[in-house]
Amino acid sequence: MSKDFAKKPKKQAPPPKPKSQVPGWVWLFTGTVLGAFIMFLAHLSGITPAVEQPAKTVAKAEPKPEKTIPKPRFDFYKLLKESEVPVPEVDNTAPTNAPVDNLEYILQVGSFKRAADADRLRAELILMNLDTQIEKVTVRNGEVWHRVLVGPFQNRSKLAQARSTLVSNDINPLLLKRKAG
Repeated sequence: MSKDFAKKPKKQAPPPKPKSQVPGWVWLFTGTVLGAFIMFLAHLSGITPAVEQPAKTVAKAEPKPEKTIPKPRFDFYKLLKESEVPVPEVDNTAPTNAPVDNLEYILQVGSFKRAADADRLRAELILMNLDTQIEKVTVRNGEVWHRVLVGPFQNRSKLAQARSTLVSNDINPLLLKRKAG
């Protein structure tokens, strides 16, 4: 008689393992108590018990003179008077916003080969209410680059304000110093 090999007998799945009867919170509590007990034992190992010393024949010891701690001295006020420096009076008639050494500050925001890219960035900066200009520069090998500049600024407060506006819009400018004129 021939055997049909197409129909194989099905293997029976192993019986499912019985579920643990102990809930998870019990394991957590047991681990915490065990950890606390181990820490207690470690703390006890650091404590040395007081061992009684055998009684020695103690000769009458001379009392040691106690060291007197000197009172703190506060010499600050004396030192302050001694190190007083006279400050010369300054003529306040000079304007405070006058440019120093005739310098002007310019922020370079970008440099592009194509004029269209420079013009696009200039338009974005104008929308941020910044005074911008494009400067054409020829480099050593004859290439023409278009620099996008913000400024010029005669004082540092306006420079810092423009720089913070640029940084808040994820633009890192380069600070340039030039002689005014």
